[in-house]
Amino acid sequence: MAAELENVIGYQYPDQPVTWTKRDILTYAVGIGAKSTDLQFVYELDPNFSVFPTYPAVLALKKDAEDVTLFSEIVKSRDGPAGLPKFDPNRVVHGSQSVEILKPLPVESGPGWVLKQRLTSLQENKSGVIVESEYTLVGRQGTTYAKLFSSSFNLGAKITGDRFSKIIDGPPKGVPIPEDRKPDWLVHDQTTPEQALVYRLSGDYNPLHIDPKIGQAAGFGGVILHGLSTFGFGARALLSAIGGNDPSALKYYGVRFTAPVKPGDGLEISAWEVGSRADGTSEITFQVKNLATGKVVLGNGLAYIRKAESSKL
Repeated sequence: MAAELENVIGYQYPDQPVTWTKRDILTYAVGIGAKSTDLQFVYELDPNFSVFPTYPAVLALKKDAEDVTLFSEIVKSRDGPAGLPKFDPNRVVHGSQSVEILKPLPVESGPGWVLKQRLTSLQENKSGVIVESEYTLVGRQGTTYAKLFSSSFNLGAKITGDRFSKIIDGPPKGVPIPEDRKPDWLVHDQTTPEQALVYRLSGDYNPLHIDPKIGQAAGFGGVILHGLSTFGFGARALLSAIGGNDPSALKYYGVRFTAPVKPGDGLEISAWEVGSRADGTSEITFQVKNLATGKVVLGNGLAYIRKAESSKL
């Protein structure tokens, strides 16, 4: 079995058509907490109307759907390589997510866009199986617009029944938070009790995020917010505080999901500048804390952002 697993790493999934409209872009922005002061993300007639740069993270579930989809069927439809078993969609949690923006997205896709997926990492331990894939978003002319890595942790899953690990690619590694100084930027934000109701309209219709009974059965005490909504809250905070809310300022953003957020919880985003890069961006390490529980909900945060003049230390 271990030999079979060695062979599945690097598997290239069939290309998945993806699409989005201006309405999708507006819906996503509100789902990650955009405010009335963020007109370039929430108003289609704003002269600077733009796609919020983390939007590609929704496409693995949204795909080219124009209506509500059934989450369990979307997950089951992912045909993987022989040797990789089907996992229980009710026992999977999002482990980590990153997005590298290579080229700004148009505010509507039109036809011809695809999401390419490559299996890059598989790790099995006594708690379950971690699967990570690289995704690339490719336009109709063959141009790559974004590169993403996403991992899922399949609780209690077994393949070999032993320890196994093989990694052929992955996102940049996070930098430890400086213990000897306060954050260079500190931002507070607030999710609403209805936050998950809005975010799910971007394509993640997992019942865990709307049906209290499912959240209770899963041990969360009720509905929890989509990890990718919290992901977007963190990106918004950094882009506003450091990048002057210029969508082109964010070049890379990645996190590990470490604890849940319930709709209505407050968030604290702490960020430190830890280096500079040849492309003119600053290397930022950050974390997002849930003010209701005191727990870090986004850890190992790393971002590359071009600082606005007003944000410079």
